[in-house]
Amino acid sequence: MTSTTWVDLPEGTLFGLANLPYGVFSREDGRRRVGVRVGDLVLDLAAAARATGADAALLEGPTLNPLLAAGRAHWSALRSALTGWLTDTAHRAAVEPQLHPLASVTLHLPFEPGDYVDFYASEHHAANLGALFRPGTEPLTPNWKHLPIGYHGRAGSLVVSGTPVVRPCGQRRAPGEPAPRFGPSLRLDIEAEVGFLVGTPSPQGSRVGLSGFADHVFGVCLVNDWSARDLQAWEYVPLGPFLGKSFATSLSPWIVPLEALEQARTAPPVRDVPLVPYLDDGAAPQWGLDLSLEVALNGSTVSRPPFAGLYWTAAQQLAHMTVNGAPLRTGDFYASGTVSGPDPETRGSLIELAWNGERPLELPDGSTRAFLEDGDEVVITATAPGADGSRIGFGEVRGRILPATAGEG
Repeated sequence: MTSTTWVDLPEGTLFGLANLPYGVFSREDGRRRVGVRVGDLVLDLAAAARATGADAALLEGPTLNPLLAAGRAHWSALRSALTGWLTDTAHRAAVEPQLHPLASVTLHLPFEPGDYVDFYASEHHAANLGALFRPGTEPLTPNWKHLPIGYHGRAGSLVVSGTPVVRPCGQRRAPGEPAPRFGPSLRLDIEAEVGFLVGTPSPQGSRVGLSGFADHVFGVCLVNDWSARDLQAWEYVPLGPFLGKSFATSLSPWIVPLEALEQARTAPPVRDVPLVPYLDDGAAPQWGLDLSLEVALNGSTVSRPPFAGLYWTAAQQLAHMTVNGAPLRTGDFYASGTVSGPDPETRGSLIELAWNGERPLELPDGSTRAFLEDGDEVVITATAPGADGSRIGFGEVRGRILPATAGEG
């Protein structure tokens, strides 16, 4: 891919031609449009297509879903055309008026969600939580290295970056108390994750193998899967996460296409337990990704989780999600689970960073945090290797905690 463009890009931008992530934006009229980020600009894709004489049919809607459903061949063709529009000066007069300053637009959740699944793919995170909650026993459950553990979340609570997060209420029982109490969560947490957006559907009763990952998954974004640990601890036995997770999951507004991540692909960690054939990626295209995440709390970096160390890849997660014949729908979304590394400063949740409240974090202003307080703001960012030796960015997923709403308990 050529790195030469007629667009005036900021030096060192993470959003050059090697990236070109997709999103949805609106201007003063409020109408939602499909766009692509180029530096600190947003290109109105449908308008650019019309101006260059290209087919804009898949780009006219208020979400990415029509484009997602069109499949890999259409995604590749659009990326190729888009690169041509931004590099060939013959297109400049037609395309340049369709570029809008990022600061002048409003960004929205870029797709209409189908199902939402959250996984548990980091061995370091799973081992840390096992040590916290099951001391004196094996930190990993017996099935953890045999299959990607996951649960179905609440798709309706997926929100775009910048949406405030209201502190959830529910039942919680402190150690030693005979009965639960109702009230606001006192142990509100973050989970730094990476999400994957499904484009091409699959019929019920079929399976998507490891080699089908790139034909079905359109792209990648950042996720903060907010978690109320006290609600979660009381409710999760025997069925798993429910109200402790379903109040909000924040997504970054830009979907980085898989084609932009070819240079970020890497082998996953060595597995020390044999895998059943449908999960064995030894001879399949490997989809470990070398993404570097950063978590900031109230403007101070508190963690740098490495995504490359996750035990289970997104391709394995998709294969497992469909191995029983469950269908894929356009707009289905799944997340990696908390990204945590081997060192304390690489843990992707406060419950690990503050070790369940035993070792509170000290922030530069002298305050400490075991869990989130009202008014706290969390920002997760990430970069990855891109083409031509560049690095590409994912934007940010940002959220501020608002007090719990009053209501009947």
